[in-house]
Amino acid sequence: MEEVRLRGVVPIVPTPFGPDESVDIESLASVVDWIAQQGLAAMCLPAYGSEFYKLTEAEREQVVAVAVEVNAGRVPVIAQANHVSSRVASGLARRYTEMGADVVSFAIPRQFASSDADIVEYCAAIASSTPLPVLIQDFNPGGTTMGEALAAALCDRCENFGFVKLEDPMMVDRLIAIRSATAGRIGILEGWGGMYMLEGIGAGIDGIMPGAAIADLLDTVFDAAVSQQPERAHDLFGALLPYISFSLQDFELFLQIEKRALVRRGLIASPTVRALSHTPSPPVLAHMDFLIDQLERLATEVFDQVW
Repeated sequence: MEEVRLRGVVPIVPTPFGPDESVDIESLASVVDWIAQQGLAAMCLPAYGSEFYKLTEAEREQVVAVAVEVNAGRVPVIAQANHVSSRVASGLARRYTEMGADVVSFAIPRQFASSDADIVEYCAAIASSTPLPVLIQDFNPGGTTMGEALAAALCDRCENFGFVKLEDPMMVDRLIAIRSATAGRIGILEGWGGMYMLEGIGAGIDGIMPGAAIADLLDTVFDAAVSQQPERAHDLFGALLPYISFSLQDFELFLQIEKRALVRRGLIASPTVRALSHTPSPPVLAHMDFLIDQLERLATEVFDQVW
């Protein structure tokens, strides 16, 4: 297994669309190049934040190919091979490996209840299809996510199980237990927009996987927290919390405000989200724009960054 270290902020690369909902390659390249220029820990696509579930298989390959080419080895590219079928996901994983990805990721299907034994078989089938490190995303809004027994079983079965992404609230006890049960063999990353990053950093997470729009600002928070500046990290994170908490009320709402913020930053051309999505009402759009205004102000006044 190739050695890849993920430490810090790993943004999810969105899939920009034109007004006709076609993939906007130029805007995609712009976001990828910006992430690489920021020197962030890595980038990941096509994930939930990339609207992978609205992309054809050809479009998924297309966005991975653009990311690998534009990034040109500057930071690791994590290619996400999501599918409810382990056979199909394994095929995607093999293809992304051939295309030059550095890590293969996939989300455990959670549409229906599954036993830990069946989840292990599913993950092992995909992990065995690539020599690259794998990152397993366990996003289960309807129930409990991965515990220490499942993580340990996956470690025993999959030599290239390198990272897990947890997204649930009150995860501190679980991530400590996972780290203990796996003897520190896997990196643990926190998702869900970075909402739980401060308690996660205190408990030993390796990084966070938020949206791209505020990834550089969250990177400043992360650096302060790991540099033993808890009060500075607290104050910086507090400045971002209204935007984060608003965006996480609904996932399609997150996509809407994420893309509006990226347009404001000049990184993508259109805020188009593919249908079916949530269409914000005029008052909601006005509040989105207010929050983005505050981000722009905070970037200059608090984070010493220019949008």
